Amino acid sequence: MQRIEQLRTQFPSMYIDAFVVTEQINILYLTGFQLGAGDGCLLITSKGAYLITDDRYQEALQELQQDAFDTVITRDYYGQLADLCQQHKITVLGFESTLSYNIFSILDELMVCDIVAFDDTVEKQRSIKAPAEINKIRAAAELNSAGFDYLINHVHAGMTERDVANLLDWWLKKQGAARSSFDTIVASGPNAAKPHAMAGSRQLTNGDIVTVDFGYFLDGYTADITRTFGIGKLVPQLEQIYQTVLQASQAVIKHAVAGIDGQILDSYGRNIIKQAGYDDYFNHGMGHGIGMAIHELPASYGPNAQIVVQSNQIITVEPGIYLPHVGGVRIEDDILIYDHSNEVLTNAPTDLIIL
Repeated sequence: MQRIEQLRTQFPSMYIDAFVVTEQINILYLTGFQLGAGDGCLLITSKGAYLITDDRYQEALQELQQDAFDTVITRDYYGQLADLCQQHKITVLGFESTLSYNIFSILDELMVCDIVAFDDTVEKQRSIKAPAEINKIRAAAELNSAGFDYLINHVHAGMTERDVANLLDWWLKKQGAARSSFDTIVASGPNAAKPHAMAGSRQLTNGDIVTVDFGYFLDGYTADITRTFGIGKLVPQLEQIYQTVLQASQAVIKHAVAGIDGQILDSYGRNIIKQAGYDDYFNHGMGHGIGMAIHELPASYGPNAQIVVQSNQIITVEPGIYLPHVGGVRIEDDILIYDHSNEVLTNAPTDLIIL
């Protein structure tokens, strides 16, 4: 498989002979096979690869037509890993730094070779999307955008925040979404001043600003979208901050191209919010990478971000203003980065909608 080979080409610069993958999502990315969390590992050597798991997966693996890796069925994952490393005369084994201390202790006791931790090895590879991945995220973004279009045609005063979240969940799953990538945020009225408020029992009332932040998986990849709308007439301040957030979003999207520094990209939007007098009320990063997980590399970019955006990465743009006891506004889009431009994948309307 090309992804395994791409990882293998990094071995010389990492000064390792082999690499073991234990993160569930990274095993899926490299092999196309879904293990449960903690149900095995993937050993990649200079010439081969071994998916080490137990007999619960044996039949499914036999049905998987592939020649990129061999399957090793055992209940002693790490004992078998140590045996394979000895058979292949591995002297230095790389492992993911996210490994639990418990498993590290097991490896430290069993392994004859040196073991060395590495940060984000597979994650960096995952951050650059292949054409097939881009198409899947584009489809997820279109479906999630359609979910918002459905929602605004059915939401009304008197519904609870939880009612709104459940309606969205029902419709998106009916259209083919697998599951949500995080608990959907529906924050109304003063709750909208809390960036990560969960949908609760509060009823939507006239005069409310309502923020809905959600992401659903389609074919293994997720989108991430936020829209804010009003119920009845809003106070002028809420309408003002909506337009400020929208301008900030548009400014970031305008400047998002490959090679731009994350701090600079963030500043295009954050400065608009600052000039409007709300810099103390924007308290999170401007966005993050998405893909097989809701948060991927590039990590959150903001005033202290040490990242450079690269071509074929997909990132969110999500400025916000949150006024305690009043309400808040966030607008979030997913964009595909090109060398000299970008493509907005989430096509739900961003103009202020009043229901």
